[in-house]
Amino acid sequence: MNHRIFRIRSRLKPLATCLAAVTALSWSGAGAAQTSAASGSATSKYPERPIRIVNTFPAGGSGDQVIRTVFNKVSQSVGQPYVVDTRAGAAGAIGTTHVAKSAPDGYTFVLGTASTFGTNSATQPNLAYDPIADFTPVIQMASTPYLLLAHPSVPAANLSEFLAYANAQKGKLNFGSFGLGSSNHLAYELLISITRIPIVHVPYKGGAPLITALLAGEVQSSMDVYATANPHIQAGKFRVLGVAAPKRFSLMPDVPTLAEQGHAVSGGTFFALLGPARLPQAIVDFLNAEVNKALLDPEVQTRLRSLGVEPVGGAPAVLAKAVADEVAIWTRLVKTQGLKFD
Repeated sequence: MNHRIFRIRSRLKPLATCLAAVTALSWSGAGAAQTSAASGSATSKYPERPIRIVNTFPAGGSGDQVIRTVFNKVSQSVGQPYVVDTRAGAAGAIGTTHVAKSAPDGYTFVLGTASTFGTNSATQPNLAYDPIADFTPVIQMASTPYLLLAHPSVPAANLSEFLAYANAQKGKLNFGSFGLGSSNHLAYELLISITRIPIVHVPYKGGAPLITALLAGEVQSSMDVYATANPHIQAGKFRVLGVAAPKRFSLMPDVPTLAEQGHAVSGGTFFALLGPARLPQAIVDFLNAEVNKALLDPEVQTRLRSLGVEPVGGAPAVLAKAVADEVAIWTRLVKTQGLKFD
């Protein structure tokens, strides 16, 4: 475990109200059993000690930087430091399971991603946590879509041309992923399920070897996020064929989505804050308001975009729906495509 504490002195501000109303969704972790009086009494001085956020992937990565960017500002506002507790392993399942089993006292949260609160449910049949029942959604802080990439040797400038070329090759093209069952593997499988493109999967052990393989032309295509892919796109070593998102990506506004090109494929990742189930609603509302406020800060927005992600924000219900949708999409894909992860 890697614990880091960040201390910023400031005046303690009173409990803020929620910036957006929470719609009625079936989340067991919504603190339904708490009365407003009891919650108010329990949280009137919250937070009284550091808030711990479990990062389930290696320190120094995008998720780690998102936490620090947002919570440096939150810490200034609430007058308490925060701790980043790195518990990596098992595609994020180790740290996520730890938070699921933690006390719902408002001092332990997890940085949720589209892997830990989406694809893991579809690829790990013995997952030790339920991404819906075992957690209380607080807020989605940022997101970034996958970019459909091709090696420059592929004679295609868009999705239509790529599909035509791949069909002409009759299964001779390869696409790479971070690993079997990884989020970009499933995103590409979604593209295959919609387009019926004949292309062979080659799994690698992480992002670095995948990038090396795509640069070398060992695989002809992949999906990756802006932060990793853009330097190679700018250098002419990767070609971007489209954005896997419902709308255009603000950091690449001239690149059309795959949906605009006739195939509605979405994939990528998000960075969200979730607590254990039965977290008091007053704490949820307080932190949701504080993080929303931080996300409106121009410095925070600039820093997040420099990391290759877009600020999101919104009510807890926005995150609740995102998690429910992710779990449903990838579980259905794995079943219908008959994907195996042995």
